[in-house]
Parts: sequence; C-alpha cells; structure tokens
Amino acid sequence: METIRRRLPDPIILVPPTVIDELVVAHDDPTDPEENRLAGIALTHLRAKWKFQPVDLVPVGHGIVERIAEKIRERGYLPHDEVNDSLILAEASLLNCALLISADNHLLDVPAGPLKLLLDAHDVASPIIVSPRKIARDFFPK
Repeated sequence: METIRRRLPDPIILVPPTVIDELVVAHDDPTDPEENRLAGIALTHLRAKWKFQPVDLVPVGHGIVERIAEKIRERGYLPHDEVNDSLILAEASLLNCALLISADNHLLDVPAGPLKLLLDAHDVASPIIVSPRKIARDFFPK
C-alpha cells in the first residue's frame, strides 16, 4: 500500500461490504487467535491509519451483486463454495473499481477475458485482479 500511495496521487481505496463482514467474522472467531488478532488490527486501522474507505451498497445494489456473483460461480470462474469471493468481485465491479487487490488465489485465477464479457453484459466495471506483491513488483518498480 505504501508503494501505491507513493506512486499515485490520492488513491481512493475502497473496502467492499463482504470484506468488512469477513474481517468481523475472523475477529469474532476464537478458534484462530492469530487470525483474530490480525482482523482486529485491520478493523482498528482501516479508516484512521490506513485511510481505506469502507463502503456499503444500497439494497438494490446488494441484489445486483448477488445475481452477478451467482453467475460468476455458475460459469465456473470461481468454485461454487467461494461465495464471498464472488461477492467481493461483484461488489468491486458495481463500485466501478479499476483494480481489485487480493492475495486470494481463487480471485487471482479468475479468467480475465470471460469475466470481462460477463461484467460488460451487466454494465458494470471489469476490475483488474492483482496481488499486492505483483503491484509492488511489476507496476511500481523501484
């Protein structure tokens, strides 16, 4: 994130609702103390320290997100059990995000061309899905 902030003037970094939900669940789950601790740090620093913008979608937006997410899974771009990943991808699309930054291999393996056709058919953005490491290494070399 430091690399992005150094190279891009005032980037707007959105955090979709499903990501917030996943952080809350991880924070409240006592079975993994390390994940619980890291989720707590993320929730604490999200806005004030890291300057991320959590966003929500109006109820109509949530319905659109669910339909697009379902189609992403139906077409096999994500496994059927990766509901949250498909929701995050659909939310990023509806929020008109240019990039979806994720270290999740399921998201990183989504086929860009077919996904773009699906998202274009729904008149939403087709974000480039990229890992933080790839951004730091490829897009912003030292």
